[in-house]
Amino acid sequence: MKLHSVTLHHIKMTLKTPFVNSLETVNDRELIIVEAIDTDGYVGFGEGVAFTSPWYTEETLETSWHMLKDFMIPTLKAQVLPHPSDVEHLLKGIRRNPMAKYAIEGAIWDLYAKREGISLAEALGGTAKRIKAGVAVGASEPEVMLNEISKRIEEGYERIKVKIKPSQDLSLIRAIRKSHPSIDLMADANSAYTLNDIERLKELDQYGLLMIEQPLAADDIVDHALLQKELETPVCLDESIASYDDARRALSLSSCRIINIKPGRVGGLSVSKKIHDLCASQNIPVWCGGMLESGIGRAHNIALSSLPNFTIPGDVSASSRYWERDIILPEVIVENGSIAVPDGSGIGFELNRKELERVTLAKEIR
Repeated sequence: MKLHSVTLHHIKMTLKTPFVNSLETVNDRELIIVEAIDTDGYVGFGEGVAFTSPWYTEETLETSWHMLKDFMIPTLKAQVLPHPSDVEHLLKGIRRNPMAKYAIEGAIWDLYAKREGISLAEALGGTAKRIKAGVAVGASEPEVMLNEISKRIEEGYERIKVKIKPSQDLSLIRAIRKSHPSIDLMADANSAYTLNDIERLKELDQYGLLMIEQPLAADDIVDHALLQKELETPVCLDESIASYDDARRALSLSSCRIINIKPGRVGGLSVSKKIHDLCASQNIPVWCGGMLESGIGRAHNIALSSLPNFTIPGDVSASSRYWERDIILPEVIVENGSIAVPDGSGIGFELNRKELERVTLAKEIR
């Protein structure tokens, strides 16, 4: 593959309902859509999932745009790319910035799969024809959250994730379990706790949670190992896993029993696959986390989730869960609790150009 041009689209999509966690409230989701065209005319799409402020990681949409425009795209345009996995090595001289790296690498994976006439899932080594759908419920008043949980269960979602924090945890989980005693339920803390909260977190053991996600600091692995020893509930690491080496170290320290893989957080689909393979070799289940993606990012998540060790339903929901209109055709739908893995070439969805233009704030061709 030889890149001819790359177009960056800065888009803004309004969520149907605000997404609230212990750190931030998101009403409008701004994203970068990467459109890569090679010298043979094939087109691949990727998505930059950094937020506009550095609440999730230090990377922001603006810094991602800068890194893509001024460093990553020029580096890759100067090369012939035998395979998408080469992107990781070629960009190794650029420190961190995983979401920008994923944005361009994802586009090249899509482009590669289209050139080969295979699905992105097949290109990654995926085997599943359908993936189970999970859904995240943002923090709100308990009654509002209970109503939304009931609605999502009726829609067929098989795993529910709720946001917790010290001011809203035990009473919320108790109320959910009273209404829904047998659903697969997990709690996402977004680093809202410290080791001083061990006794409080141990009280959650009685509710049979699937996992507690990222209870401690975003950059921590050591304290999570201490916490996991005290808990019956599996700890799942999210923000703490920003690379393959982070995953390797976390597993060697027994810091968690589950890992959430977000390709934007770890720097691409190639790294995601490596982490998947590492976890599979140690019988550690993984699942695909969500970043409030548009349909482009969602399509990448579907393909990644088709790999065999993604045994826990991820945050891969229907387009209509978040958007009045998505930027892909057809939109992602959930049927009987699962999503079909497209078998068409590349991501298996077409870009809705009209909708993309409507939500675009800025565009630049490199």
